[in-house]
Amino acid sequence: MDEIPTSLMLASGGLAAGCVVGAVARGARFCTFGAIEDWVLAEDSRRLRSWGLAIAVAVFLVQLLDAAGLARIGESFYLAADFGWAGALLGGLLFGFGMAMVGTCGYGTLVRLGGGDLRAVVVFLVLGLTAYMTARGLTGVLRESVIEPLSWNLEGLGGQGLSHLLAAALGIERTSASLVLGILLPAAMCWWCFRHAGFRRAYRDIVAGVLIGATVAAGFAVTGILGDDPFDPQRVQSLSYVLPPGETIVYLLTFSGATVTFSVGLVAGTIVGAFLTAAAKGELRLEAFDDAREMRRHLLGAFLMGFGGVTALGCTVGQGISGMATLSMSAPITLGGIILGAAFGLHYLVSGSIREALSALHFAGRQYLN
Repeated sequence: MDEIPTSLMLASGGLAAGCVVGAVARGARFCTFGAIEDWVLAEDSRRLRSWGLAIAVAVFLVQLLDAAGLARIGESFYLAADFGWAGALLGGLLFGFGMAMVGTCGYGTLVRLGGGDLRAVVVFLVLGLTAYMTARGLTGVLRESVIEPLSWNLEGLGGQGLSHLLAAALGIERTSASLVLGILLPAAMCWWCFRHAGFRRAYRDIVAGVLIGATVAAGFAVTGILGDDPFDPQRVQSLSYVLPPGETIVYLLTFSGATVTFSVGLVAGTIVGAFLTAAAKGELRLEAFDDAREMRRHLLGAFLMGFGGVTALGCTVGQGISGMATLSMSAPITLGGIILGAAFGLHYLVSGSIREALSALHFAGRQYLN
């Protein structure tokens, strides 16, 4: 009996992970953009706290796995020596604004696609192709020539992780610093999540956050363990929804000469999981653009998400949860940029004015600080 290729095992792991998160998103309305929208426009933070809980669970489990030598997150691009602060900030802002124009992120696009939304097909294609071009093609010229040179090299610290920074500051081993942060940060985030009485009663949101966080940790474990093949080494990664759609499109176009990957399995699994859940709930329906204006907005948003997401090295899930789980310094910068860009985009859609959107953001910021 022939041995199963490593790439196929990883793709199967990605498929399983995608099915879980696709089903959770469709069944529990776990949507990162929806969480920001509820918070900014309705001052309802329950879904935002579900997102925070997912981050807390992912950080705790991933740091435990790394301490046990299973996740190997030190080999991931999240902890590379080049700290791309400019790309994280600018890319996050662009991704967040594009997300507001579309009404969801890359993850949500696949979930919508699984439910029969034809608009999501267009967004998927534009986002995927733009992301691939930004990583390896024409639009990548701007990123490589203007944004990447602004990176800081932190080779002296050993990487761009918060654990590297803490270890250097206290003169302790990085593994010890990782465990300290892997316990204290999730504890603080859980305190913030559960101090809200409404969230404590939101059992669906709590379960969704735990499942998403655990699946992110499982993704690092699968690629860290199965990908540690000396004859066919694979990159260490987990859930992300910017470049994987582009890699999936390329795989479909070059199937006969291509190798299936964890990312391709993840994209397919997310669509399948969302489809099965939507079918079970009787929510399958075809939806199209209302008019040309809506289509233009989606095309612009998809382009900005593809370019911004690759520039920031991740999206609401890729940096917002997976990156945060590695304790990367770029992850909170990207996450802050995404939230700010999405908030600005939401106010712009409501007011139709850039000036009024900026004014609303300024007012909200002053209220928050006070």
